[in-house]
Amino acid sequence: GIGQISSLDRKSIEPMALNVDGAKVRSLQRFISDAEWNESEIDFKYRSIVNEDLGDEEAALIFDETGFVKKGDHSAGVARQYCGTIGKVDNCQVGVFAAYMSRHGYSLVDRELYVPQKWFDDDHTEKRSRCQFPVDREFQTKPELAAKILSTIKEEGVLPFRYVLADSIYGENPGFISAIEENIGLIYFVAVGSDTKFWLQPPKTVQKEYKRKGKTLTRETVPKSEKKSMTAKQWITGLHDTFWYRRKVSEGTKGPIEYEFSKRRVVLSKNGLPQKTVWLIAKRSIGENPTYSFYISNAPTSSRLPLFVWLSGLRWSIEQCFEETKSELGMDQYEVRKYNGWYHHMTLSM
Repeated sequence: GIGQISSLDRKSIEPMALNVDGAKVRSLQRFISDAEWNESEIDFKYRSIVNEDLGDEEAALIFDETGFVKKGDHSAGVARQYCGTIGKVDNCQVGVFAAYMSRHGYSLVDRELYVPQKWFDDDHTEKRSRCQFPVDREFQTKPELAAKILSTIKEEGVLPFRYVLADSIYGENPGFISAIEENIGLIYFVAVGSDTKFWLQPPKTVQKEYKRKGKTLTRETVPKSEKKSMTAKQWITGLHDTFWYRRKVSEGTKGPIEYEFSKRRVVLSKNGLPQKTVWLIAKRSIGENPTYSFYISNAPTSSRLPLFVWLSGLRWSIEQCFEETKSELGMDQYEVRKYNGWYHHMTLSM
């Protein structure tokens, strides 16, 4: 801890050990890589401290991933994959993180190492052993890891929060959304793609008969007489300027930035059938060639635009967490290779 908050340029184990009186390189390496930690107790204690400083019933839990560029191929979960830190595919490790954001401040509160599926094949048996993977660790997608974090924090009951925010990789994942919806009172505000399909009005459905292997079966379908579903991109293409509202969004260190917003209650389409009614929010930048962002939310029907404007500006906090923790504390300068070593370093950095 003393080494990480020091003014050292490089905050890997060796320079930190040499800079702190009484510290030994091998002892620190063992402490991070090999020593057994009571992870659940440490996480509980840490989030209790976060709650003391930042806890608020109207807080948001924000999910995102970040990459850690690595040179070799021996670190747990390392692979050629997209690394958001540098904006391209490279050899790296990727972690899924949750940040806590309230009116009192922000902080990272949990982490999971994303391990690509190839690491679980027979060719990687020796590497998994060398990196001391838990025997019960199985492949999990990033949204599954995020859902796991959400479940852990909610069941733990230490941090109060009302809102859940995430990018489209999570927002478009049914399992992640279901994990939020299982908790009564939680409101999600998640990004989705411009190809998200929906109806502006609930379509009628009918039971249609069809035959398969000599048997007559029925299935639910939307008749051709009903209007076809549309995409988010199609919706805003035909949207008159009077339905766009200019608002200032506070985005942390950047200060207030103006965007235009529009919102609409829609019925989502899943496999061509109506699914559930949600808010669809569109945000566009101001200028000749605007860029568009789309979000869905299960906020109450009575929700007003200011709520969505506020939520759209909160994602900066987790990006700021990554930037500050990497630049100030060397979160990305670790040299440990083992599975638990990654978790221990991330815990100390948080």
